[in-house]
Amino acid sequence: MMRRSRKIKIVATLGPASRTREHIRTLFVAGADVFRINMSHTDHPTLAALVDTVRAVEAEVARPIGILVDLQGPKLRLGKLAGGERRIESGAKVTLIRAESSDDPGQLPMPHPEIFAALRPGANLLIDDGKVRLAADQVSDSRIEATVLQGGVLKNNKGVNLPDTLLPIPAMTPKDRSDLDYALSLDIDWLALSFVQRPDDVAELRKAAAGRAGVMTKMEKPAAFHALDEIIELSDAVMVARGDLGVELPLEAVPGRQKQIVRAARRAGKPVVVATQMLESMIVSAVPTRAEVSDVANAVFEGADAVMLSAETASGSFPAEAVAVMDRIAQAVEGDPLYRGIIRAQRQVPEPTMPDAILAAVNDVTNTIRAAAIVCWTKSGSTGLRASRERPQVPILALTPIRAMARRLSLAWGLHCVETEDAHDLDDVASRACDLAVSHGFAKSGDRVVITAGLPLGTPGATNMIRVAFVTRR
Repeated sequence: MMRRSRKIKIVATLGPASRTREHIRTLFVAGADVFRINMSHTDHPTLAALVDTVRAVEAEVARPIGILVDLQGPKLRLGKLAGGERRIESGAKVTLIRAESSDDPGQLPMPHPEIFAALRPGANLLIDDGKVRLAADQVSDSRIEATVLQGGVLKNNKGVNLPDTLLPIPAMTPKDRSDLDYALSLDIDWLALSFVQRPDDVAELRKAAAGRAGVMTKMEKPAAFHALDEIIELSDAVMVARGDLGVELPLEAVPGRQKQIVRAARRAGKPVVVATQMLESMIVSAVPTRAEVSDVANAVFEGADAVMLSAETASGSFPAEAVAVMDRIAQAVEGDPLYRGIIRAQRQVPEPTMPDAILAAVNDVTNTIRAAAIVCWTKSGSTGLRASRERPQVPILALTPIRAMARRLSLAWGLHCVETEDAHDLDDVASRACDLAVSHGFAKSGDRVVITAGLPLGTPGATNMIRVAFVTRR
């Protein structure tokens, strides 16, 4: 049975460099646990083909593999400029007009009435990932007079960001709704939501998904930090989307925000993914920079559930090498003498509930008796996530009768998911837990494993039992 030698998970984005069955299998063997499909660059036939290919690889390797579909979200862009591009100098005055295009070289067209409605004097407009920065001086429903804070060359259809403005637009566009409906007709596990500004954005996707896939909120808008805990509460997982976050926030603020999101998600017991430009140089180079290695290592030391590769695996020249490098970094950090002390210091106080108290006790019992593994029977996934939240030193086997849950939990820190039929009685709970711990390489004869489940058996979310079992030869 294939098993990982690390607790943190790796998310790899699929694209032109990694679409074939051979490519995807190679990425999985190299260390990818979950595959991301970016709907900004994927049509419906390609999405269906990729899902089928991942499932074929899953059957071949006999391990659950998660599939994350990343919805595009709204895209705010300039219109078409006179001549196709224009250079503007710092300190200059410019006029933005509410139009798809303009033949006047002195005007910048912007076909988004919601921006004119929401923008206030003094607010910033960032164009082309912040390469050009404007400050609004006067705003009407059809014109914005602005001062250029940072000049540069503007081109047709470049993206616009408004870091100081809460826009009156939903996180899902008509394209996203179409993509959502189609994705949910396929065998997928997670949906990632872009452009989240408020809790209602997450609630909207949660209602539409109706439990058919987990909802992952991408934290990439400064406005979302005003309701961070509420947004996390409504989400099944969170992504630190450092791309847009790094555009809309000062670059020096992003590391602190990353830590804030990771710690808030860990407190809530929700999986958290650190993403964007982690091994960016490996798009064109077989070796990462030392700074990139440190960036990945910091995410591991923080206790994030997963780290993500984007263009590195989607369109880069060294996709498998990028996954393998990330895998080696994670193993090295988790084997570092400082790692356990840092993780232990970050341990969260259990919530005042029976399941949280049980899983905290499971962790303590495991350490005291030096058990080889924790085995949790989980149907709704909550027991597995609670076990993961404790960040124990030993491996966690998450046993579930639901294939979709095994795939979804493949994102969570430390969980080795196994699909198996539900336990028949308490003897079966223990005997099968021991057998699977041995067959998957986590225990041997003479070891002890700590088992947790819910009574009555098969009751979702009813974690209330701890049992220590000795592994014996059969």
